Amino acid sequence: MRKTKIYKFVLIPAVLLSLQSCFVAKEYSRPAEVVEAETYRTDELPTDTISMAQISWRELFTDPVLENHIDRALENNIDIRIALQQIEAAGAYLKQAKSQYLPTLSISAQVAHQELAQNSQFGSFLGGSTTQYDATANLSWEADIWGRIKSNERAQRAAYLQTVAAHRAVKTRLVANIANLYYQLLALDEQLEVTRETVANRMNSLETIKALKQAGNVTEVGVKQTEAQLYRAEAVVIDLENQIRLLENTFSILLGEAPHSIERTELGLQDLNTELRTGVPVQLLRMRPDVIAAEYNLVNAFQLTNVARSNFYPALRLTANGGFQSLDLADLIDTNSLFASVVGSLTQPIFNRRQIRTQYEVAQAQQEIAFLEFRRAILEASSEVSDALYNYAAADKKLDIKQNEFEAYDLATSYSEELLNNGFANYLEVLTARENALNAQLELVNIRFDELSSIVDLYQALGGGWE
Repeated sequence: MRKTKIYKFVLIPAVLLSLQSCFVAKEYSRPAEVVEAETYRTDELPTDTISMAQISWRELFTDPVLENHIDRALENNIDIRIALQQIEAAGAYLKQAKSQYLPTLSISAQVAHQELAQNSQFGSFLGGSTTQYDATANLSWEADIWGRIKSNERAQRAAYLQTVAAHRAVKTRLVANIANLYYQLLALDEQLEVTRETVANRMNSLETIKALKQAGNVTEVGVKQTEAQLYRAEAVVIDLENQIRLLENTFSILLGEAPHSIERTELGLQDLNTELRTGVPVQLLRMRPDVIAAEYNLVNAFQLTNVARSNFYPALRLTANGGFQSLDLADLIDTNSLFASVVGSLTQPIFNRRQIRTQYEVAQAQQEIAFLEFRRAILEASSEVSDALYNYAAADKKLDIKQNEFEAYDLATSYSEELLNNGFANYLEVLTARENALNAQLELVNIRFDELSSIVDLYQALGGGWE
């Protein structure tokens, strides 16, 4: 009899372990149709096996002031700190999923007192009341024969890795935003300087026009038109100063700090000499953290579908409990007070108001949603790379054109002012030339900013900035 019990206790774990090999969950594989959709549209720059995203942002941005701002932002930015906490939370869920392989163990102590009726069967025998003392340990373990626990662990691991990738995506976006705002501030500074010089020049021009009016060379209309141009330039100064303050406030928030003035250098000192290399398209899957996060979201949904599918199969559980039980507290810790029981159960769901079927159908729908989101992430990433390439090419072509345009307007202004002073030109020609020269100079600054910004955008689109 004793040998039979031993055989049973040896046989049951062996059977359970062998059943664990019957893993029915499907294995994840990357959807080929999504990967094949990943292409760049560009006729300007060839691709090669090396991507500029593989270089550190410290190598791309050589301005020490900008580097300092990026360092502070990566340390203090609110979104970065939130992403780190999300990693911590996902890590806790992953640890919990790993522990599902282990049995659960609990201990309890209990005192139960019962007043019995004197005329009852047990009341007359036990004297009307009874007190029982219990010290119990409970053990429960589920065999993962259908892979439910394994699939759940894989799902939580994917969720954890998704938060890690999301944190990298926040870093990439933050580095690009800081750089773009920094360059935009430098561009506004240069435009402000140009406009202030224009205001000073137009004040001098106004005095000249007044003198010409006194000499009878121009009318009062010319004086008022010159005054209007001066006032317009002064209004542009106010607008630029306001834009700078608003951008500084936005910049400060990215740094995780209260609004304040931002230290910076000059636009002319910025030089991004990194060769624009996009790499082969498939590198987006390896470099862009938001694309990586989207795929991990798909893996998570895939594994949760495995979990939902496993709920259709029977669950095999082993439970055991034992401890001490006595009517007298003094005899509680005694060999005669020991008790134990072992129960093996196989539970097959039959009818549960369609809960398991609904969970499985919902999991399938969520997996399809995750697949579509992964595909959209790939397409959007490819589009952003293409956009950045075209923007850079356009800015590069326009830079020389706008430089020539400004020089032409600047010469036209000088010539028309000289002709006006000698009575050979109309004051309207002078006003038009001045206005065109100012607009061309401001546009030239904008194009310089666009060129820098397109490089930053390409760096971000390729997945650079988080390493």
